Amino acid sequence: MTNLFRQIPKIDTLANSKEFEGLNRALLLKIIKKEINALRKKIQDESIQDIDQSELIKRVKREYDDIANPSIKPLINATGITIHTNLGRSLISERIFDKTKEVFNSYTNLEFDLHTGKRGDRYDIAAKHLTLLFGCEDVLVVNNNAAAVFLILNTFAKDKEVIVSRGELVEIGGSFRIPEVMKSSGAKLKEVGTTNKTKLQDYKEAINEDTAMLMKVHKSNYTIEGFSQEVGIEELVKLSKERGLLDYYDLGSAYLPKLPYGLSDAEPSIFEILKHSPSLVSFSGDKLFGSVQAGIILGKKDLIKKLKKNQILRMFRVDKLTLSLLENTAIAYLKERYEDISTLKMILQDTKELKKRAQKIVKKTNLKTKPKESFTFVGGGTFPNRKIPTIVLEIDGDAMGLQKAFRDKRVIGRIENDKFLLDMRTLQDRDIEPLCNIINEIAQ
Repeated sequence: MTNLFRQIPKIDTLANSKEFEGLNRALLLKIIKKEINALRKKIQDESIQDIDQSELIKRVKREYDDIANPSIKPLINATGITIHTNLGRSLISERIFDKTKEVFNSYTNLEFDLHTGKRGDRYDIAAKHLTLLFGCEDVLVVNNNAAAVFLILNTFAKDKEVIVSRGELVEIGGSFRIPEVMKSSGAKLKEVGTTNKTKLQDYKEAINEDTAMLMKVHKSNYTIEGFSQEVGIEELVKLSKERGLLDYYDLGSAYLPKLPYGLSDAEPSIFEILKHSPSLVSFSGDKLFGSVQAGIILGKKDLIKKLKKNQILRMFRVDKLTLSLLENTAIAYLKERYEDISTLKMILQDTKELKKRAQKIVKKTNLKTKPKESFTFVGGGTFPNRKIPTIVLEIDGDAMGLQKAFRDKRVIGRIENDKFLLDMRTLQDRDIEPLCNIINEIAQ
């Protein structure tokens, strides 16, 4: 063991190795010290028998490269899942990003009223366009939909009962559970109905002097089919008004224009929901709305005013970039420039367009395959179990091996029927050329 300690290279000597020429010395020394300390620990634990200095240099260089480069990297999404939670959900189009770019490196009127020269309200910025877009009384934006749920429950139902159907007590990604959020907010959960069937009478019988709200929750990521029944938002709104209660729909994700492939038949648009004049509705900005991460709350003006007075809101508020991106997305919707909303654009693509994209890739590569019809899903907890058509290219070879090889090149595909596939629905125009080069490297 003593001999091994003597073999540990000096920090300065190691730092002067030719492999590290041109690297930042301060950062390099920190990494070397860390690796030397780890080496000492291994010697003490007798987990190594000798010291390989060349391997030590490689480890230091790898760690330096990892630290010196951003950990968030652009990927090519060839999974076919448009709102892919693991890959960052919705994309921001270049046109909308360019309109927002000036906000990134400039002072702004975030909380400054240009008309009066006095302090302004940041929440008025996006609210103007979003209110006009949705045709609701007022809008409040927070940092995500989980924050929206918490804020609404804490403001209007703290120490009070909130009635929810058992069939809607969902858990979504990241172990986000409605019952736990309600508990944290101070609201008291009152379950009604059964897992597969909840009737309006169940809500009526559960209402008492402690009831503050009737809540409906979108069943993200799953559906209940067969012998089932649920109460629609129209009936809940009517009942809440009759009993002097609030109603709230945690919609999770909201779409605006009519969608293809029978999607609009599966679930109502946000406009159809708002026709019933609900007290409050909330959804995510980076799902079907196709913008940046945010929680968008639509509701009655007096209710939004009360939400703004809750001191917790400061912990949930969004920055100028989020507000600017949301505002520019809303403007694109108002102008019906759906091609500027990447999520919507991808969902609206027909299979003829996708087939042309696949054929273009085949021509530019050494693939011996033809475009093939398949199906995919929208993703992000939207339209659960609703298939939409797509076009894929199958890559011959070991599916698992190919999946890793493409992943190493930052191309994320999928395996279907023991075949590795590249799905055309989620490919961007800018992806085609680099993807073709990667295919030619891997699929020999």
